[in-house]
Amino acid sequence: MTVDPALSVSPAEPPMDLAALVGSRICHDLVSPLGAVANGLELLAMAEGATGPELALIEESVASAKARVRFFRIAFGQAGADARLSRAEIVAILDDLTRGGRVTVDWSAVGDVSRPEAKLGFLIVLCCESALAFGGRIVIGCEGGVWTARASHEKLRIEAPLWDWLGGTATGADSVADKITPAQAQFALARAQAGAQGCRISVQRTGQEIVIAW
Repeated sequence: MTVDPALSVSPAEPPMDLAALVGSRICHDLVSPLGAVANGLELLAMAEGATGPELALIEESVASAKARVRFFRIAFGQAGADARLSRAEIVAILDDLTRGGRVTVDWSAVGDVSRPEAKLGFLIVLCCESALAFGGRIVIGCEGGVWTARASHEKLRIEAPLWDWLGGTATGADSVADKITPAQAQFALARAQAGAQGCRISVQRTGQEIVIAW
């Protein structure tokens, strides 16, 4: 098999994060059509008689889609080391994401954070969200350079092998990695992102809480 020289990477060249590039491209391409739909809804709402539960449902769905795209752009997109996000922007994204849902996210970290830090934090939020099928609360913060995320609810849905694999304590780790589904992609991406940042994820589980530190 021959390899196209244009696709080859020299040893001195950093490897491309193709998953992040694809994530950024998809989110970028979805922003414009979603914005157009939102603008169209505003025009309909201004028209005489254009009100009702149907229009409200569409508006709510568009707002939810826009919030998910903004969140996914950080969680799955490129994370330039020099780019930073303000706490206000992060809180606004998380508030829009969880509005009307059964899961709340409290971002308690103070001040601006780097884009890679926000990316890993958002991936961890997605991991926690998978355990909160019945609702609950996620609190994520940073003290002394150590990040923690706590997901709590009286009834958690925990896939133990997956969480053990994320925390590096799973037996038969290769078999766990081979069985990851698209709905669990955030676990693999979080582990890879932590490795890229030179940190290690630890996980502690109880019946009503999961605590992740990195």
